[in-house]
Amino acid sequence: MLTWNHGSKKIDTVVIGVGNPLMGDDGLGLVVLNALRESWGFFPDVELIDGGTWGMNLLPSIEDADRLILLDAVQAGEVPGTPVTLEGASVPRFLSTKLSPHQIDLREVLAVAELRGRLPAQLVVFGAQPERVSMSQSLTPSVSSSVDEIVWSVVDRLAEWGHVPQRLAGASCMNSV
Repeated sequence: MLTWNHGSKKIDTVVIGVGNPLMGDDGLGLVVLNALRESWGFFPDVELIDGGTWGMNLLPSIEDADRLILLDAVQAGEVPGTPVTLEGASVPRFLSTKLSPHQIDLREVLAVAELRGRLPAQLVVFGAQPERVSMSQSLTPSVSSSVDEIVWSVVDRLAEWGHVPQRLAGASCMNSV
């Protein structure tokens, strides 16, 4: 049986970028997370996490959050590069294309958190429809062009939730792919 020590590290809002940077557009969540880190300053009540392909290791961070923002490539049947926002019950059915039958996907992590009664009450996914999920260390141009819009969506949502990020001196919200 797996158990985690949750301690007293309750974070108001957690932003997790997920995906595999070696699989083309699947690395979108990490590119957006890096753009946020490079352009914006956050207060201690917002934690930015590089979730990569951590799977079940993300469970404590998810369960300890009051609010959760996930950044990911989202298979939504849209034109490649189309920004996608999911909230609430629509989140699990669109997340994480498994790259291996042995991989734990984000849907399963969220299901465990929900089963344990610890899924954050506010859950939002910001991402884009991928064009190519295959061996490549860069995003396709269509997905790359959506990065700035996704960053601004995250910043706007954080502001709605009372976390007003501060623009870093000299930072431009530009695509860093």
